[in-house]
Amino acid sequence: MSDLPALVVAAPIVGSIAVLLAGVLRARTGWPLAVVAALVQVGGAVTLASRAFGEEPVRYVVGGFRAPFGIELVVDGLSATMVVLVAVVALGVLGYARVAGPRSNSFYAVYLLLVAGLTGMSVTGDVFNMYVFLEITGLAAYALVASGEGGRSALAALKYLIVGTVGASLFLLGIGYAYVATGTLNMADLSTQLAAVGYNSPLVQAAFGLLVAGLFVKVAVFPVHTWQPAAYAGAPDSVSALISALVSTVAAYALIRIVFTVFTVEFLLATPFARTVLVAGAVVSIVVGSALAVTQTEIKRMLAYSSVSQFGLVVGAIAVANGTALTGAAIHLVGHAVMKGGLFLTSGLVANATGVRTIDGYEGLAERLPVGAGAFSVLALGMVGVPPAVGFVGKWYIALGAVEAETWPLAVVILLSTLLTLAYFVRILERMYFREPAEASAAVETTEQRAAAGLVTDGTGTDAGLGPVSMGMRATVLVAAVLAVALGLAVFEYGALLQPTIERLLA
Repeated sequence: MSDLPALVVAAPIVGSIAVLLAGVLRARTGWPLAVVAALVQVGGAVTLASRAFGEEPVRYVVGGFRAPFGIELVVDGLSATMVVLVAVVALGVLGYARVAGPRSNSFYAVYLLLVAGLTGMSVTGDVFNMYVFLEITGLAAYALVASGEGGRSALAALKYLIVGTVGASLFLLGIGYAYVATGTLNMADLSTQLAAVGYNSPLVQAAFGLLVAGLFVKVAVFPVHTWQPAAYAGAPDSVSALISALVSTVAAYALIRIVFTVFTVEFLLATPFARTVLVAGAVVSIVVGSALAVTQTEIKRMLAYSSVSQFGLVVGAIAVANGTALTGAAIHLVGHAVMKGGLFLTSGLVANATGVRTIDGYEGLAERLPVGAGAFSVLALGMVGVPPAVGFVGKWYIALGAVEAETWPLAVVILLSTLLTLAYFVRILERMYFREPAEASAAVETTEQRAAAGLVTDGTGTDAGLGPVSMGMRATVLVAAVLAVALGLAVFEYGALLQPTIERLLA
């Protein structure tokens, strides 16, 4: 037994408390303390991952109470991937937020609390403990979205709170049904007990339906995605990047864990309707999310609807339920986190440097801001699935898994998803490289007129002027662009390392 699973959860919690206490003595001391906590977590996460990729997971028993009676933390290759992803992305966004803001101690305290919740969801082996961390994640995310200036952020946070609470409530109700049916909350024990009760039991099927419905809300699967565009567009740029990269990603991981660790492949085989629901959710999310992204005029809302489509691919991989598709799902989760987080950070960099947040405002951006245009282009092409970017590899594995399973409608939609993604990114690339920079008219004076011209800069619908652009901001978006390509070259080795974990999930 190792203490590392507890360390990676405790480090951001201790850091959050330290940031709050430091704020009592001196304002704006939160950033260096948050960075120290993030560095400790990154070190612990990498060390933990080096031990977790193997034949047996790393386990930690909380309080000495053995499973199934106590809470157990279990880290295998997939959960270790999530832990490293959370830690690294959180550290990277901190580098961007130092100048971009928000910069209050309370912001960094809640930031670290969100990181702790996401990490806890990734390592827990107990479904009720997963709910606790899900609620911590949700509450922290609502507060971070509301940290932006102006009414748009507050309204987005309120909508996120209402819809997110419904999702968490459905998840909790599903846990209740599972507990009534089995008398246990430990995931491994639940798997055994649910099989003993019988997959045709109304209690078992109700538990599955409620748990999946609750996580569909958190992942933002169409049509329960409505919180996501408002939250991503209304939050400060640092927050948009963090939650777009991690919150739905970890929720999708939780969906994989619930379906395969708790209910298992046998449940999907015994309950064809459950698989049909997953396939339908995937297909509709991919198509409708892309269609809605094409219709947007604001960059951040377009990226939000893009996420609805991209997570449809992960839900599709879960429905396919074979090793190839699940390997693709894991790769796609990592790639999406890096690329979509990078795109949100780049859009914030562009807004601060040039004052534009609309698609039309990107005309001639390659001439005005080469760094921003270059990073955005690489990340966008990675999202489309242009090799050798990591986006191509994830989609390829998922599509190949669908073909192997002969799930033809899903396979066709997954292959078409590349064209659908290209449809909403190509118009931005065309504006950046093949149009002359638009000059704002001297007559543009009111906030509404400046917004129409693409000159709104604070993400809240108000005219705040140009923002700061630091070397840290530039470095962060460039690192994200480089990672989008580098990970594509390294994921085949990662897929091989992940195979023991995938085999256990499908056993």
